[in-house]
Amino acid sequence: MDGNSSETKEKIFNTAIALFHTKGYKGTTIRAIAASAKVNSANISYYFNGKQGLLEACFIRFFEPYIACLEEEVQNLSEDGLKRAAFRILHFQSENHLLSRFVWREVTIDSQIVREILSTYFMKERYLLKKLVKAWCGPGIQAGKLNFLMIQLKSMLSMPYLNSQYIREVWGMQPEEPYFAEKYGKSVAEWLDSIRQNAGAQPEPLLLETAF
Repeated sequence: MDGNSSETKEKIFNTAIALFHTKGYKGTTIRAIAASAKVNSANISYYFNGKQGLLEACFIRFFEPYIACLEEEVQNLSEDGLKRAAFRILHFQSENHLLSRFVWREVTIDSQIVREILSTYFMKERYLLKKLVKAWCGPGIQAGKLNFLMIQLKSMLSMPYLNSQYIREVWGMQPEEPYFAEKYGKSVAEWLDSIRQNAGAQPEPLLLETAF
């Protein structure tokens, strides 16, 4: 693929993300993507095999690096691996905030492709996250508490990007800014510290500051 082809493909992808973000997947047409990207509709079929292919590309573009963050920390497993993974995931979502919001929103919809995502990426995420949480909390943590801690942590990491409009309008924060990811990540890290200090107790809820 030559340079111009790569640029065209990336332009189509970024245009689709912007339209999916504002109009939703169902509300966005191939014609609208082509017009906004200033390309022929045939280019979208050529590069992505249509609108469904664009949706699959969105999931792959998001989940491959997302899972890679967890895999790399598991491969070099240490007590601090969970903290590092959390910071990396937050910064990745900040850098790709439109894609992140669209993907998290789309996986709430029951569809064939979402069920495939659940059975592949999410099951792998669960496996890797469990290893990192166990390394952080120690072997003594109960299985039931471990599962709930993973659910809580995953919610903390995804919530600002799934509900980015809420974060902006209600809290006056900009989740797409690296500063937000860094400060929010420190709050998550403090919460994780409280878990390790009280591994047998229920962790305190994470409280967002009203301003940085």
